[in-house]
Amino acid sequence: MFVVLPREYNFLLNTKMKVTEHIARSKGKTLFSFEIVPPKKGNSIEELYRNIEPLIEFKPPFIDVTTSREEFFYKQHPNGLLEKKITRMRPGTVGICSAIQYKYGVDTVPHVLCGGFTKEETEYLLVDCFYLGIDNVMALRGDARKEERYFEPTKDGHTYAVDLVRQIKDLGRGKFLHDVIETDYGTDFCVGVAGYPEKHIESPSMTFDLARLKEKVDAGADYIVTQMFFDNQKYFEFVEKVRLMGIDIPIIPGIKPITTKKHLNLLPQVFKLDLPEILVSELEKCKTNEDVKQVGIEWAIEQSKELKLWGVPTLHYYSMGKSDNIVDIVSKVF
Repeated sequence: MFVVLPREYNFLLNTKMKVTEHIARSKGKTLFSFEIVPPKKGNSIEELYRNIEPLIEFKPPFIDVTTSREEFFYKQHPNGLLEKKITRMRPGTVGICSAIQYKYGVDTVPHVLCGGFTKEETEYLLVDCFYLGIDNVMALRGDARKEERYFEPTKDGHTYAVDLVRQIKDLGRGKFLHDVIETDYGTDFCVGVAGYPEKHIESPSMTFDLARLKEKVDAGADYIVTQMFFDNQKYFEFVEKVRLMGIDIPIIPGIKPITTKKHLNLLPQVFKLDLPEILVSELEKCKTNEDVKQVGIEWAIEQSKELKLWGVPTLHYYSMGKSDNIVDIVSKVF
């Protein structure tokens, strides 16, 4: 008997593919993907859906969902004493990934961090992903906490992303933290890692940074997603250097449309990247943030068109939960 599945069951037919499989099946055609942030505690997931749905029309094969590390706050007691407490303002990464796969039939990529998580917590998270049919993860060290000048590893957690990649790959071989288990149901995650066309903020040199990337690839990383950049030449040069090191996995460019005037100073300061002079000149002419947003859209369109023509595997957009400008860009590129 033939049974027609409701729309909510599309995920059974369309997902369960790795990022690298999506890229291989595209046969050289540039794909479209994007990244979202979980809503803050107390907010509805419906707002997230409203921002996702206009982008689903462009058929993204996968969607990244970020993870936030812990934050500290102080609770004042009636006697005036302050108690230091820990919270996570944007929990729910794995739950959101599962919900998106179920609702839209699109593969998802939860971000897995070193910072803020013990190795044991990471193992539990990966097991949950396995049970939920999530085949892709993005392994990242994560940022320092706001009150830290430099990244400090969590007690019993990983210090570097390469160690996280090793744990993920060990799990696929039945090597858990406290046991080695012979199983026919081992995990087989497709692991993404970060690459930095203008080097990581903490790296003393580009050569040093590329060596760290090679370590992550040698540990089992399957693809690379770059930090945002605004000069495509930086990406082209980065890819050339990576290929000369013998790294042949996909390198996905990350695109961030500028949306506010403060990005003019904030992005170079936080990410230690350069903005092209012509972009700076156009942004300085803007009178309002709406003007800035339009310049950001137009710049990202031209960036994307050139990268697509160059043959990048995927154009990956950092949407930060808002989709209107991404829709404007993607509609002109795809």
